[in-house]
Amino acid sequence: MKKYTGEGALLLNTIIWGATFAIIKNALQDVSPMVFISLRFTFAALILLPFVFHSFKKYSKPLVLGGALLGLFYFLGFATQTIGLNYTTATKSGFITGTFVVFTPIFQLLIEKRAATKANIAGIVLVLFGLIFLSSKESSFFNIFTELGKGFNIGDFFTILCAIFFALYLVYMDIISRKFDYMPLVFIQIAVTGVGGIVAALILSGTGIETIKFSLGTNLIFAVLYTSLLATIITTILQTKYQKVVSPTKAGIIFSLEPIFAAFIAFFALNEKISNFGFVGSALIFTGLIVTEVFNKNNYENSNGSQSGNYR
Repeated sequence: MKKYTGEGALLLNTIIWGATFAIIKNALQDVSPMVFISLRFTFAALILLPFVFHSFKKYSKPLVLGGALLGLFYFLGFATQTIGLNYTTATKSGFITGTFVVFTPIFQLLIEKRAATKANIAGIVLVLFGLIFLSSKESSFFNIFTELGKGFNIGDFFTILCAIFFALYLVYMDIISRKFDYMPLVFIQIAVTGVGGIVAALILSGTGIETIKFSLGTNLIFAVLYTSLLATIITTILQTKYQKVVSPTKAGIIFSLEPIFAAFIAFFALNEKISNFGFVGSALIFTGLIVTEVFNKNNYENSNGSQSGNYR
C-alpha cells in the first residue's frame, strides 16, 4: 500500500508540474518573465522561511556556497524556460524541457566521469530526431525533408538551454546534496532564484532587453499561487517523502509523463494543437526519455539512493 501511495504521490506531482506550462504561458500576458520568476520564488521562499529559520545558526560557508551554486543553475533553468514560453507553445516547452533527462548523462560524463550507457546514447539520438520533427511545420509526407526543422524558433532555443541548465543542476545536486541537509539547500536555491529574478528584471529592463510588465489580474495571481505553493513547495514535500518508496525506474517513467500532461492540459486550457510532424517528434522524445530511464543501468541517483527524478 505504501508503494502505491508513493507512486500516486509522484503521479500527482507530475500532473501538477505538467500544468505549469499552460498556466505560466497564460500569465505571461500580464507579466514579464523575470518579474514572474521573482514573484514565484520570493513568495515561496517567504513561506518556507519560518520552517528553516531555526536552522540558520547551523548554516556554514560551504553549505551556502553549495546552495548558491545550485540556485544559480535553478534560476538559469527557470529563466530560460520562462523566456522561451513567451515565444513557443506550452506543448513544445513541455517536451523540450523533458530532454534534460538525456542531457544529464552527458554532463555526468564530463563532470563526474560516469560513462554514458548504450541506453543514454539511444535516448539522445531519439530525442534529437524528436526535436527536429517537433520543430517542423505542418506538411505532407512527400515534402517531409524540406519542412523538417522549419518551425524551430527562439523560444525553442531558450527551452533547450533550460534543459541543459536543469541537467547541470541535477548533476551538481548529486554532488552537493550528499554533504548537507536537504531543507537548507532547498531554501537557499529558492531564495537565490527569487533574488536572481529581481536582479535580472532590473538589469534587463535597464538595458532595454526586456520591458518590465506587471498587471495584477486573476491569471497572474493564480499562476503565482499555483507555482509557488503547489509546483514548488507541495511537490517538493511529496517528492521528498514518497520517492524513496518507489523504485528509480518507476519514478523515472512517472516523471517522463510530464510532457504528455503538459500537452494534454495545453490543448484544453489554451486550445494548442500539434502538427502531424509534432506528434511524431513528441513520440520520439517520449520514447527517448523512457529508454533512458528504463534501460539505463547507471540511473541518476541522489544521496539516499533514489532517483532524483525532477528538478522543481
